[in-house]
Amino acid sequence: MDDCLFCGIVSGNIPATVVARGQGMIAFRDVNPKAETHVLVVPERHLDSLSEIGEFGAEESKKMLDFIAETAHTLGLKDYRVITNVGHGGGQTVFHLHWHILAGNLPVFG
Repeated sequence: MDDCLFCGIVSGNIPATVVARGQGMIAFRDVNPKAETHVLVVPERHLDSLSEIGEFGAEESKKMLDFIAETAHTLGLKDYRVITNVGHGGGQTVFHLHWHILAGNLPVFG
């Protein structure tokens, strides 16, 4: 998508601090971190949100989750949170499927 921030990062047209790339995914540091470690994981293929994940299929969805776990391991994280927001009401502000990996100084839910 021409006006998608994350598509611009995937293409290299918008700079980002990339921490991992592969398996059709890219991970980069959030420019407005909400925790000591805050990395975004984005599929290179554009989907608006998790509600469209069925378009990936089971194998590609598993690769996405594996990449998230591998990225956390590469960052040396043992305890972390993985979050995705869906829709305006769910707090989504960039409409390209993405996952937040957060660690350090996290509020406890539950």
